[in-house]
Amino acid sequence: MSIRPIRRIVAATPTVEGAGVRLRRAFGFGDTQDFDPFLLLDDFRNERPDDYLAGFPWHPHRGIETITYVLTGTVSHGDSLGNRGTLGAGDVQWMTAGSGIVHQEMPQGDPRGRMHGFQLWANLPSSLKMTAPRYQDISSRDIPEVVDDDGTTVRVICGTFWGKTGPADGVAADPRYIDVWVPPGRRTTLPVESSAHAFAYVFEGSGTFRDASQPLAVRTEQVGPPASAGFEDTGNRSLVLFDSGDEITVRAGDAGVRFLLVSGKPIEEPVAWYGPIVMNTDEQLRKAYAELRDGTFIKHG
Repeated sequence: MSIRPIRRIVAATPTVEGAGVRLRRAFGFGDTQDFDPFLLLDDFRNERPDDYLAGFPWHPHRGIETITYVLTGTVSHGDSLGNRGTLGAGDVQWMTAGSGIVHQEMPQGDPRGRMHGFQLWANLPSSLKMTAPRYQDISSRDIPEVVDDDGTTVRVICGTFWGKTGPADGVAADPRYIDVWVPPGRRTTLPVESSAHAFAYVFEGSGTFRDASQPLAVRTEQVGPPASAGFEDTGNRSLVLFDSGDEITVRAGDAGVRFLLVSGKPIEEPVAWYGPIVMNTDEQLRKAYAELRDGTFIKHG
């Protein structure tokens, strides 16, 4: 087994999306090679309704999959194909936009006004960019949970981990998407497919991720114990991008640590990206926006 070296640790940056939703972006709209097949990860966490209630009104998608994971509050959604629904705490929607949809997502806080969730974008290979749109609305109760002997708890949303398989299936990049909680002071090692790109996004507590070499001396929002040799501190709203290997090791801080661990096989195709549409060539991108203007964007009813 080989520990994955840490390529870099970055703090999610504030940005505004939709009709004025204030959120933090862990990565996106930049170099796609490091995260291939993933394109973007947003953390929409807020306790001020004025900062999120305007939501994400009607907008198109083509050529990608969007994965919405709600922790607190709800997200109501609808689209041009007639689909409607509401995601509650712990629920997931894995939407394959394929050839194109127009949809909206409107967040609503819990009784205390709190809203928290994530949206991950995954690229589609050229062979599936124009496939029929598909929804997988997954209830929290259907997401398996596995607990290790040391108390580490993992929710398996997609892929197989520690003998449990997540309910999201048929996904192009064959990803693994898990929600990991490590109790205070505990150290655990988690397997990661050696052929996949992988990252961890810390959103609760803090911890130290083991590097395969000396620490890079990168510290963000540290609230846990000091790092020991070969470990790098990371805290809330920090993204850890890993290099190649087949496992990661993390030690939780005094308050424990919770993070998303996401991995997938690189597609390694050209990316032409503008806004919510991701294709392989600029010509395909221009055609998509031309079809939006002339009303021929929706290919499957």
